Amino acid sequence: MKEEIRIRKIQTGNAKIGLIFNPLSGRIRKHKDVIKGILGRIPGVIIREAKSGHEFRESVKAFIDIEIDLLVIAAGDGTVQAILSDLFKEYIHRDWPVLAIIPGGTTNMTALDLVKYDDLVDSAKKLSACLSENTLPILLKKHVLCIEQSGVDKVYGMFFAVGVIARAVIFSRSGIKRVGITGEIYSGLIMAYYVVGLLFGRCDGAWAPAKTKVVRVGGKNFEGHNSTLFVSALDRLLFNTRPYWGEEKESLHVTFVKQDRQKSIGKYISSIWTLVSGKNTSFKKYDGYHSHNSSMLEMEIDDDYIVDGESYHAASNNGPLRISAVGPITFLTW
Repeated sequence: MKEEIRIRKIQTGNAKIGLIFNPLSGRIRKHKDVIKGILGRIPGVIIREAKSGHEFRESVKAFIDIEIDLLVIAAGDGTVQAILSDLFKEYIHRDWPVLAIIPGGTTNMTALDLVKYDDLVDSAKKLSACLSENTLPILLKKHVLCIEQSGVDKVYGMFFAVGVIARAVIFSRSGIKRVGITGEIYSGLIMAYYVVGLLFGRCDGAWAPAKTKVVRVGGKNFEGHNSTLFVSALDRLLFNTRPYWGEEKESLHVTFVKQDRQKSIGKYISSIWTLVSGKNTSFKKYDGYHSHNSSMLEMEIDDDYIVDGESYHAASNNGPLRISAVGPITFLTW
């Protein structure tokens, strides 16, 4: 009932709106004053700058306390993930505001699955106009991943990966400078670097497969190592790809590629490129490619993994790592 009231207030221009603005996010850093000025024109918006986990939590609490109807997050995937985790851990769902996300980070996979505007300034202008002119908003419900393991805090987010994808993301955050490049171009350069490494036979260290022993999904067990495995609540990934083809009705997309040491490097690179390009309709289970839609999976894992670009570590002595769908939650899209 509370959410229905909030939605009506957004639709009639009477909503109480809060904005969490991360000035250190990849794209925002270059256009901080411009973006803040555009979003500041939203009638009655309350703006809080936040740059750390502690400040994100303080901002969320302040907005929940005054019962805002819409929470706009101008930041990257990592900030969105931190705020989602805080909301799920600390607040009951009926107290949540509707969420809107401005693509202010480096990659922005979550935002770009929800909004039509890749350009930061265009996205901010369109949202500001929508809320200022009482344009009827479009609302979208999505589930969220809950990643949990015994003895470890739960993590919430929209995209999970282990193996080569996770290692590429971790490398991009710690191993090189971004030299001012953001967005999908930057992510594409990182993936190209990893493809070149595989082409030259790299299969250890930063190019090692995921250290997964067993993956349980869809009522089946899949044993052995996987080159990469990812789980997504998003429909669109980088470069507008949709590298999953499960036909089940559940809300989480699960795709993994079995490691095959006998496969030629050329064939391996070709198949991985085909996978990330979204041209996956010819993949068969016996080729080592698996894609399912599921509401839950478990894996035995001793490895690093990433959730929305943030890295974590799982140890099998803590028991299986479980990923399940929670929600759904309501997003504003434009």
